Amino acid sequence: MSDLDLHRPGAFCWVDLAAADAGLAQRFYASAFGWTFRDEHVLGGHFTRCAVDGRDVGSLYPLTPAQRRHGVPSHWTPYIAVDGIDAAVRRVAACGGRQLVAPFNVPGTARIALIEDAVGALVGLWQPIRASPGAHA
Repeated sequence: MSDLDLHRPGAFCWVDLAAADAGLAQRFYASAFGWTFRDEHVLGGHFTRCAVDGRDVGSLYPLTPAQRRHGVPSHWTPYIAVDGIDAAVRRVAACGGRQLVAPFNVPGTARIALIEDAVGALVGLWQPIRASPGAHA
């Protein structure tokens, strides 16, 4: 298996799992795929980095109480690498998509945004900050 340290713009580069039971999700992915986990606190929230052989592949976080009350199921959000996130959000709108969450910085990691594509599917956009291109494995 080769290691990946750079994602071309337009390629999927990261995934987040919003989990109804984060502990159960960790046990599942550890058993099924050998993932390990590292807790982080970013922007006032709790996130867990997921790794294979010490190389990040994604993150998971618990659904909020409001999401659970509204019946939001556990779900994955994939991210697409972009060179310039603000220009990418404008292109999305010009192509019939829409911005759901405006671009913001995840300190030391990426500038991200959430969009809905022209057919209603949710996807994230990921502009790396410094040496954080997204998933490494």
